[in-house]
Amino acid sequence: MRTEVHTDGAAQPGGTYSQGIVAGEFLFVSGQGPFDATGAVVGETFEEQAIATLANISAIAQAAGGRIEDAVKIGAYLHDQDDFPVWDAVCAKTFARPFPARTTTETNLIGFDIEVDAIIWLPNHASEGTVR
Repeated sequence: MRTEVHTDGAAQPGGTYSQGIVAGEFLFVSGQGPFDATGAVVGETFEEQAIATLANISAIAQAAGGRIEDAVKIGAYLHDQDDFPVWDAVCAKTFARPFPARTTTETNLIGFDIEVDAIIWLPNHASEGTVR
């Protein structure tokens, strides 16, 4: 069974996708960027945008009853690969060992510097709260 996850505490979908989908004990989070709930870009520096992006993922994880710290896989898409050291430092502040598996790719983002998707393990999975 697949269950949609939605929260007003993260950027709202701009297309035909869900913020997240719970399947079994895992939450699959769609690509999130540095946007607030109204769609405005948050942060002027790459670091600020990376932190805002992970805050969106964290809000979606919480809406599903989980925590960003339980991510098992993250994919990061950077506008400029030169920002990788800053991205790695932000990850070091967010995640603890064992770190999630991770892919980082440079891509042609327009108007913002980072997008991140995630797979998060939900060890105490319970469909309640804002899970649809």
